[in-house]
Amino acid sequence: MSSNNITERRRFSRIPFQAQAHIKTVWGELHLNCDVIDVSLNGILITKPDKWNGQMNDSYQVDLLLENGQLVIKMEATVAHIDQQSIGFTCENIDLDSITHLKRLVELNLGDEELLHRELSALIH
Repeated sequence: MSSNNITERRRFSRIPFQAQAHIKTVWGELHLNCDVIDVSLNGILITKPDKWNGQMNDSYQVDLLLENGQLVIKMEATVAHIDQQSIGFTCENIDLDSITHLKRLVELNLGDEELLHRELSALIH
């Protein structure tokens, strides 16, 4: 599939973002300080941790650490794709405080209020 087709299918803008994330499995495995590659209103892409054993569609708690860990965006997410260098997660559930912070992060980096409103609308539908 060409990158143009992927871009056309994508409903949420990816925002390149340098931060750390903690990934916790439902069975207790923990991956600390994973490098974030980008975020969107619908998920997060991280650098694949060493000793990664996860599979497609596995469920995780993903904590995006902002402001040196002073602010944490928490989401329940599933693995949407895995390659040699990265893992993409789709957000399945997020609390109100976390989505508020994520929206603000995307808003500040997107620079297009109309696009932000379209993406927020896509989240509801």
